[in-house]
Amino acid sequence: MSERILVTGGAGFIGSHLCELLCRQGREVVVLDDLSTGRRDNLAALAVVLHQGSVADPAAVEKAMAGVTKVVHLAALPSVARSVDRPLDTHHACATGTAVVLQAAKAAKARVVYAGSSSAYGNQDVLKKHEGLREDPLSPYAASKLAGELYCRSFARVYGLSVVVTRFFNVFGPRQPADSPYSGVIAAFSKALLEGRAVRIDGDGLQGRDFTYVEDLVTGVVQCLDADSTGCDTVNLAYGQSTTVMDVYATLCALVRDRLGVSQIPAPTFFPPRQGDVRHSLADPTRAEQRFGFAPRIGFAEGLRRTFDWYRQQLSRDSSS
Repeated sequence: MSERILVTGGAGFIGSHLCELLCRQGREVVVLDDLSTGRRDNLAALAVVLHQGSVADPAAVEKAMAGVTKVVHLAALPSVARSVDRPLDTHHACATGTAVVLQAAKAAKARVVYAGSSSAYGNQDVLKKHEGLREDPLSPYAASKLAGELYCRSFARVYGLSVVVTRFFNVFGPRQPADSPYSGVIAAFSKALLEGRAVRIDGDGLQGRDFTYVEDLVTGVVQCLDADSTGCDTVNLAYGQSTTVMDVYATLCALVRDRLGVSQIPAPTFFPPRQGDVRHSLADPTRAEQRFGFAPRIGFAEGLRRTFDWYRQQLSRDSSS
């Protein structure tokens, strides 16, 4: 019998890609998701067991944890902007939810990989964010995700739980929601450009991001999941490559011209910077490479092309139905 792995938030954008990889590897996968941001459709083609419930509900988590040996805890209420609007909801989903999952993992003696966030670093006067830096969260989302990390460290120390905290940077790819005010920039830009609308840019567009393609990310997550490390380790899962928002916009405009033959593209509209946003976010992935063999294969440029083509196919399918 294959090992049984629980993926919290498995019906979401990142979670569904992780479940897809685990299923291809022949693993038995259980998903716990309240479907507040995730979608059943994301798992429709996968042989997973889906429990609908909240990670902040101990009974739901205990039920989903039955027979599990490993956990990937992805469930959260994403978005810095949303956390500014709804800080207590964000805390409940991210911080309280993580404590509940760790408590159940302790009882099950299950290894845990926790999806941390690069937002923990805040704005720091270093080129690359490395795991030795002191955290400086700038938003309720960053604070709640960091609180989850602190719970991971304490559970490792007090109870001997094996945990890897994986700090995600700006993850993008197919199935990322593109129709929300909290959508990631690549998803939002792709949808707007494909529909012939002007994109919205918050700030001057020169903020730098370490955009990471979702397939490379989930491969790294599984490497951390399958390792034999003990205690609590913290690693960045990203490329170590900075791209500005304006660079992303220019590349997507080039894809629109190439794929659609469009010559006239509406100029972007600029708005004030979002409260709580980090100016520059660039990872040092050295520790993930050395400790867990993290070695991305697809990369940003190819990932961006694949992502844009996926949104293009979705738009074509929607318009013909």
